[in-house]
Amino acid sequence: MSTYDDDHIEFDFFDEPETKEASTRRRLPGRSGGGKGDGPKKPPRPPATGVVPLVRLAGLVAIAIVLIVVLVSWIGACQGKSKQAEYSSYMDKVRAVAVNDRKLGIEFSNKLISPALKQSQLQTALEQYAQQEQQAYDQAQQIRPPGPLRAIHQNLVNAIELRAKGLAGLANAFASPAAMKDATTAAEALTAQAALLNASDVVWDQLFRLPANQQLKNVGVTGVVVPSSRFISNPDLVSARAFTIVYTHLHGASTGGTPSGKHGDQIISTRATPQGIDLSTSTPTTVKVSSDLAFVVTIENSGDFQEVNVPVTLTIAAGSGSPIVCHKRVLVIQPQDQKSVTCGNLQLPTSAFGSRVTITAFVGAVAGEINTANNKAVYPVFFTLG
Repeated sequence: MSTYDDDHIEFDFFDEPETKEASTRRRLPGRSGGGKGDGPKKPPRPPATGVVPLVRLAGLVAIAIVLIVVLVSWIGACQGKSKQAEYSSYMDKVRAVAVNDRKLGIEFSNKLISPALKQSQLQTALEQYAQQEQQAYDQAQQIRPPGPLRAIHQNLVNAIELRAKGLAGLANAFASPAAMKDATTAAEALTAQAALLNASDVVWDQLFRLPANQQLKNVGVTGVVVPSSRFISNPDLVSARAFTIVYTHLHGASTGGTPSGKHGDQIISTRATPQGIDLSTSTPTTVKVSSDLAFVVTIENSGDFQEVNVPVTLTIAAGSGSPIVCHKRVLVIQPQDQKSVTCGNLQLPTSAFGSRVTITAFVGAVAGEINTANNKAVYPVFFTLG
């Protein structure tokens, strides 16, 4: 025997026949050919297809659509709130300018018809008003409007510029001896400058407010109010006739002159509202007292000239206490025209009930008025709870 034969030992662990258990585990029914005892072969199971996977897929698609809709709605809501806030912030800034302009317009009207006002004083006041409007113009230029309102905002700026120029022009006219040489010349010069003030109100309303409102509708912004601004509350105050009277008053205040022609006013009636009954000067009137009790005093211009800044006073004398006094003014009234003022929010004392009360309506005399007999009316009244 050779050395190779002695030393070579083979280990056939992997060549041993399989056990019955292992053979059985690998020959499962339906997966191998098998022998005689395996029975007939079963066909292979088809892949899992049909209704269940489609339902799952449809559910996933539906969830995805819902998420997209919610996301789009949320983004839209955020954009809508952002747009609403942008327009609201812009209009708040515009409103601040508009409020100041309205206050200045009221002050201008009152100054123009102030009694015993000298020409130099009025000129100084107009120069100050023009400077304030110039500041408003600068402020309006600094406002940054939303994109769709940029062109429209420029019309707001233009309206304020017209006001600044009109006030400055009026001041210059009052300072010019040539423009103030007589009433007719003064009225023409002043009316030409005041036309800019009237034009500013038209520009603000027609070229800013209305287009801005339409633009808000176009972009779907609701609940935001476009401010209005009216500098001249009564166009009659800056008419040629009104400036003629202003010139006459200024001339009288400067030199002590008296207006010529027929001037005057008178009390026409005094009515208790909401009862709707006219007071009588001859017989006592029973007036029912309610929370909204008010008295409406009507006056008439009985002269041949326009009058401005006419004072009207209503006095209620009840018992021994202090009388209730209401002061009002009619800014402008034309010849033979009638105007009314209302006195409300009256706090009647307890002494006003159960005894006769005297109510007096009085209209102040205008410059050049001679007959003042019809400037006052006295009414006996009984107050009762309504």
